Amino acid sequence: MKRNLIKSLTLLIAVGMAASIGHAGKGGGQGKPAGNSGGSTMALVMYTDINGDGLPNYGDTITFDVSTTATAVPVVSLTCSQNGVEVLHGKGDFFDGSFFSWTRLMKLSSQAWTGGAADCTAVLGYDGRHGLVSLSTLNFHVAD
Repeated sequence: MKRNLIKSLTLLIAVGMAASIGHAGKGGGQGKPAGNSGGSTMALVMYTDINGDGLPNYGDTITFDVSTTATAVPVVSLTCSQNGVEVLHGKGDFFDGSFFSWTRLMKLSSQAWTGGAADCTAVLGYDGRHGLVSLSTLNFHVAD
């Protein structure tokens, strides 16, 4: 029993490491970013589009369409930077039954980000023993 558990854990670790090695950010349809890596996918979805252009701009609210078979409790971590300085960091739960389902909506602004364009990275993953285990990464630009 103990050997089977150790073998299973070793396999899970190897699969997790393989998934986190080859991240890919790919452009989605209609100019909207999408990411895909090893069976886990995510696409940016506009929730509030202030100027109506269908693309992420400062002040808009976004969410993500996620799909993964790697975990029942996926999360998305979002980090945005201006000139190499982090101006936004947040994490949302993307699974049914979360007490924090409202965190799926992410506003592209913060106290540190009061205007202007930024470059953002969204990471689809799950909370592991030593932090976020990455399944897919999506890089996108936020216009002013």
